[in-house]
Amino acid sequence: MGSSCKDQEREKPKCVWVHGPIIVGAGPSGIAVAACLKEQGVPSVVLERSDCIASLWQNKTYDRLKLHLPKEFCELPLMPFPVNFPKYPTKYQFISYMESYASHFNIFPRFNQSVESAEFDPSSEIWVVRTSQDFEYISPWLVVATGENAEPVIPNIHGMELFHGPIVHTSVYKSGCDYKNKKVLVIGCGNSGMEVSLDLCRHNAMSHMVARNTVHVIPREVFGFSTFGIAMALNKWFPLKLVDKFILLLSTFMLGNTNHYGIKRPKTGPIELKLATGKTPVLDVGQLAQIKSGNIKVMKGVKEITRNGAKFVDGQEKEFDAIILATGYKSNVPTWLKSCEFFDEDGMPKMSFPHGWKAEHGLYTVGFTRRGLHGASSDAVRIARDIAERWKTVKDKSYCNSHIVLLKNS
Repeated sequence: MGSSCKDQEREKPKCVWVHGPIIVGAGPSGIAVAACLKEQGVPSVVLERSDCIASLWQNKTYDRLKLHLPKEFCELPLMPFPVNFPKYPTKYQFISYMESYASHFNIFPRFNQSVESAEFDPSSEIWVVRTSQDFEYISPWLVVATGENAEPVIPNIHGMELFHGPIVHTSVYKSGCDYKNKKVLVIGCGNSGMEVSLDLCRHNAMSHMVARNTVHVIPREVFGFSTFGIAMALNKWFPLKLVDKFILLLSTFMLGNTNHYGIKRPKTGPIELKLATGKTPVLDVGQLAQIKSGNIKVMKGVKEITRNGAKFVDGQEKEFDAIILATGYKSNVPTWLKSCEFFDEDGMPKMSFPHGWKAEHGLYTVGFTRRGLHGASSDAVRIARDIAERWKTVKDKSYCNSHIVLLKNS
């Protein structure tokens, strides 16, 4: 049976020629690029699969989250945080900053535009970005701004399907008030795992945290100064390995030897490890005191999940009411960016910082530096300057296509 005219119309994508780059992702990285482009006089279109900017912050973070670093390390280009914001802004303050930032630069993303594919056409030298809403966006430039944390990582642990209680990822965890007086297993000991465990303690839950991998725990501040800020200042004058040794000495002096509490340190120093692999040291805001007092019990790796709890690699078996997966996030670039050798199989640029922001054929990436908001901001400035130089040479070029809608601004 043939399709109706209505079905045929639905199958035909609506084409949009973008007078500037297509930016995929309306998180801090994508919005920062759009703002820097606007400052250079270059229009853009920001495509976002959700219904808001900074959707990771708005929809997938726990209530007690604060910026781990002082606000001066987390500002986006061209607009500082409000002066009345505290040193470590809350999740809600950061969201309000993002919304004010987008409004200030008149950035209006196209929401609910989930990108299904993006592919470069070498014959016409343009990018064709297709969304699930039957749109085709066309431009000589594509900015990948979906970042390192696009999708939650859900491990496949033997027996998970048997567990009687809830198993949730930290992307849906909001507050420990939902777990009051319950025994909870937190799988993962990074910043999320540590902070969720602390939050559970403060809501009278009995928290057990799995520390299968090594991790650095360092004080967030030393005598009122940001430990990260101290490290960055020292790194201007001293080799990175020497800076790491100093930070570790400070950490041991202030926190003690974490090996005694089941938290084993990596052999590579905290800052060197962060820059090389993206593995962020845990910034202590009270977690270690709870571990020392026994309120957070550190467990070794999980062997399997059972109906009533879990078995551990050291032979212990315990019962739990709920399990929280603090197992991090991953890039989703391989699922939609087609035929691109610039990214590895994990969806990260093969070129390390500071060379990973620009590829061939008008392709750019932002939010993949493993250096947080500070790294994204520096790349956003580079990308905008580079595109602006090229945009001036093609902005007067005429394109004739009866199916293309001219979009002068976002």
